[in-house]
Order: sequence, then structure tokens, then C-alpha cells
Amino acid sequence: MRITASTASLTVEDIAASRGFFTEHLGYREQAAADGFASLARDDAAVDIVLLQRGTDVLPPDQRDRHADGLILAFTVTGLDAEERRLRSEGVDITMPLREEPWGERLFQVTDPNGVVVQFVEWVTPDHS
Repeated sequence: MRITASTASLTVEDIAASRGFFTEHLGYREQAAADGFASLARDDAAVDIVLLQRGTDVLPPDQRDRHADGLILAFTVTGLDAEERRLRSEGVDITMPLREEPWGERLFQVTDPNGVVVQFVEWVTPDHS
């Protein structure tokens, strides 16, 4: 098997709100859309995103009323500090402030209007002094 692309499919209440958040603040563009569906992509290594309307009959019955809760959509990025400043200046609520873990992970989180948590990570060499 060779994986040629990766997509996260997120079931949300308000597709327009999440689509707007990802296109306006995170550089995604809409590839396709229909009633209850939107497909988003970027030109870099980011995972594609499919937004599905909660309750849609495209999903099996046992998945229709689930919500993208408990999921963290994590992106490893360069320029983490600048990204945090940019998002803050655009009025995006930083729901977990920028911090550095002892193992060298620097990260912060934002949350889209449907509660989808997006985490930005940059790895640094931990200081063991």
C-alpha cells in the first residue's frame, strides 16, 4: 500500500462556520461543496479536511449524530511564534496559550466555531542544563 493523500473527515453542526474558519485563518481553500459537505485543501503537506453536516445520511446511521469532539487536529509548523501572533491579530481565540514542554515540543491551540481543536506544534531541542 502507498498512501497518496490524507484527509480528516469532521462531522460538525455548522459547515459554513468551520469552512470560514479554515479558509480565512488557516489558508485552506474549498475544493468542492454541496449541501451538507465541503472539501478543503492546502498546497503544502497539511491534511485535507472534509466537513460533513451532522445528521447527514451519507454517513452510516451509527455515525450520523457524532461530533468531532475529543479530536485534536495537529499541524507541525515552522515559525510558531509568528503564527500565534498572526492568529491573535486576526481575532482568533487562542484556547491554549503558547507553551514549551520539557521534551522539546512548543505548541498552542485554537478552537474553530464548531469546537474543533487545532493545535500548532514546533519541535525544538530541549534544554537539559
